Amino acid sequence: MQIEDLRIYIAVIKAGNFTAAAEQLMLSKQYVSRRIAALEESLGARLLNRNTRKLSVTDNGQIFAQHAQRILDDVQEAEQAVSGRRQVLQGSFRLSVPMSFGISHLSPFIAEFLSQHPGLQFQVELADRYVDMVGEGFDMAIRIGTLPDSSLIAKRLGVFRRVICGSPSYIQGAGAPREPEDLLQHACLRYGRESQTGWELFNGDQRKVMAVQGPMVSNNGEMLRDAAVAGLGLILLPEFIVAPALASGELMTVLDEWRPASLNLNALYPQHRQRSEVNRVFIAFLQEKLAKD
Repeated sequence: MQIEDLRIYIAVIKAGNFTAAAEQLMLSKQYVSRRIAALEESLGARLLNRNTRKLSVTDNGQIFAQHAQRILDDVQEAEQAVSGRRQVLQGSFRLSVPMSFGISHLSPFIAEFLSQHPGLQFQVELADRYVDMVGEGFDMAIRIGTLPDSSLIAKRLGVFRRVICGSPSYIQGAGAPREPEDLLQHACLRYGRESQTGWELFNGDQRKVMAVQGPMVSNNGEMLRDAAVAGLGLILLPEFIVAPALASGELMTVLDEWRPASLNLNALYPQHRQRSEVNRVFIAFLQEKLAKD
């Protein structure tokens, strides 16, 4: 087994197929395929399931990928330590970020980071879904809100307040809610899982969960914001999504004394990436930028 075979294997997982990995590595597709086959033969285990549309990683393949990535990180760290180039970051980096937040906030930060580290190649997926970090070859995911229990490492990047708001025309017609129970008589535009869990509100030590209803459920905050601006109902969203509409007067807050819980912004990555220099530098960069933002 050669270090180069490990690099090829990790590149295939991140790219999702032999062709894209071969292009990134500037190798032939046939050579990449042969090296993966030789790697599987030497291990006596299938690492990848192949079909005509895409590759998927087997259970053995996921376990091997964690160890392979750890070995590659150690090799890179050793090379950088000897050469004294610890801040010269190189290689590919696959990142998953939420759609709205990625476009509105992270996009300029990522561009600035890459301009500072031209040896890196970022592959960024904008999606609100939870990704399989190892199986899909992601190095890091940025997520907002409550994290599911997992073996992933989480580093907090910041905190976002949430507010309840609606358009002046809707509030004038339906009336402003004065107590959480009043929300049950309003059209409430709900984000994803809130359609099952309801809106959780706090006022000091008091806590109330309201099973609100309304004409729209969406997994995209910008769509809900636009629906609220159009007068379709009330929304409960992070301030970074609704701040421009609040500033322009297109939306106004209600029930200010009852606050939804704030949301944490976290960077998630697999345990085998905890010694990665790219992870460390990128997280520190985001923490600094978001603190100022």
